[in-house]
Amino acid sequence: MNIKNLFDDDSAVSPVIGVILMVAITVILAAVIGTFVLGLGSNVQSAPTTQFSFDYDTGATEVTVTHDGGDTIDADALFVNAAGTNEGWNTGTATDVTDVASGNSATFTYGGDEVRVIWQPPSGDTSQTLATSQTP
Repeated sequence: MNIKNLFDDDSAVSPVIGVILMVAITVILAAVIGTFVLGLGSNVQSAPTTQFSFDYDTGATEVTVTHDGGDTIDADALFVNAAGTNEGWNTGTATDVTDVASGNSATFTYGGDEVRVIWQPPSGDTSQTLATSQTP
């Protein structure tokens, strides 16, 4: 047996690489198909489409945020960041509401450069900024 021929023989390399690639493709396809069959891909919630307006009272450093149109939003999922911390929508309202619809408004004390309306559903780990306004 010639040792030099053993190291120079590449005839088995191509079939081994081919088998490894086929197994990898099969595993990836099974994972993708399994995700959709089990419904894991449908748990993602899309953010509501809305419009908000901001009315500033500079003397009292207060901002009134008004829902001007679009989707109705669960009040527990709506936050306003006006002073560096997220405050729930009902923090700024005179009466608690369960759903924030067009025409609803809430007043918050602001302190900083911007006011943001943030949507964060109770069942999710994600959040999305729905509206932003620069303070006067």
